[in-house]
Amino acid sequence: MLAQEIIRTKRDGQALSTSQIEQFVRGLVDGSWSEGQIAALGMAVFLRGMGREECVALTHAMMHSGRVMHWRDMPGPVLDKHSSGGVGDKISLMLAPLVAACGGYVPMISGRGLGHTGGTLDKLAAIPGYNAVPDPALFDRVVRTVGCAIIGQTGDLAPADKRFYATRDVTATVESVPLITASILSKKLAAGLQGLVMDVKCGNGAFADSLAMAQELAQSIVAVASGAGLKTTALITDMNQVLGHNVGNALEVAEAIAYLSGDAGQGAREARQHEITLALGAELLVLGGLAKDAAAARNKLQTALDTGAAAEHFARMVAALGGPADLMQRPSAYLAAAPVVVPVPALRTGLLSAMQTRDIGMAVVELGGGRRRASDAIDARVGLTQVCPVGTRLQAGEPIAWVHATDTASAARAVAQVQAACTLSEETGGAQSWHAAPTVLAHCRN
Repeated sequence: MLAQEIIRTKRDGQALSTSQIEQFVRGLVDGSWSEGQIAALGMAVFLRGMGREECVALTHAMMHSGRVMHWRDMPGPVLDKHSSGGVGDKISLMLAPLVAACGGYVPMISGRGLGHTGGTLDKLAAIPGYNAVPDPALFDRVVRTVGCAIIGQTGDLAPADKRFYATRDVTATVESVPLITASILSKKLAAGLQGLVMDVKCGNGAFADSLAMAQELAQSIVAVASGAGLKTTALITDMNQVLGHNVGNALEVAEAIAYLSGDAGQGAREARQHEITLALGAELLVLGGLAKDAAAARNKLQTALDTGAAAEHFARMVAALGGPADLMQRPSAYLAAAPVVVPVPALRTGLLSAMQTRDIGMAVVELGGGRRRASDAIDARVGLTQVCPVGTRLQAGEPIAWVHATDTASAARAVAQVQAACTLSEETGGAQSWHAAPTVLAHCRN
């Protein structure tokens, strides 16, 4: 069938057949579909939607457009987690070694930052020598011997998705639930997983800014993954404030190291971040048959933290992929620091009652910690530390956060942006008037 006839079918609101979808995916890979035709079909799907069977067929076809990994003779379940993206979201760095320490095997394929959200791959690039694009033999060996390896998408893994996404990114068709679903799951299925947990961020710092949108995405991913034969659950988690203490690539790696090693005691484990890490980890251990229920899984995960087993797995992964063997012991010797560090003073006394999280993420991008264009270089040193959580009571002049910048001018701009993004309110109902929103907003299971 001609490409234009396939486009016409979806343009007119009809369901695409499996053979039509397979022909489209072949055209993505062999170049027989032009950029204009790819964009036209993407827009048709964006406007007309896709049924569940169509989405499963697109996921399968893109999964099989390149190499599909197989983990034969693994002594434990092959598991992974994916996040829809947030500000300060460094959970992958903690969760992969945690699950590995509990008997799982985690071949995590991560991505670069998009827009105001940070990317796990960019964080790992802050570690000197870390090889995020190892050859398949090394990747296989590290996963089998260490239990986890976090790398970037290779050119032969779901290449159809890579080309389709690049076109969607410049034609305003990214925000399509079926296309997001197929994009995520085609890569995860190609990674040979046996279980997946999805962290769908919801709030003013997330793609899904409403609970209804987050539920639609979570339900789509769980249903399509089930239709494709992958056991999957999803959690919808709050992204109406920065996650953890730090935002910025090297700064987030430092926080992940502190979390795993327990530096500064439980103070190194910010409560919301810790809860999401344990909740996602518990889902994976139950999915993989490594724990009978969530309570047993949480106990197992906490033990892996308390005994240092999770930290050991992270250290071994970094060393096996070319990073420094003593990163856990001497992170400041390897993670580059910004030359200018200044506080963000509260402009008034009051309660930090709200945070425009996307604006804070964009402040870090403007410091150089993210990309405006795909070709932009990233400065791993810049960002924010000691970000106060919503609900903190501050005196005028007390720091809401600390800015790490390359020069005083960019630091001053970031200070003003963070101040503008934070709402300080008068307390009128006494000490108990403010209540934190729940960290995990909803569960989605098939």
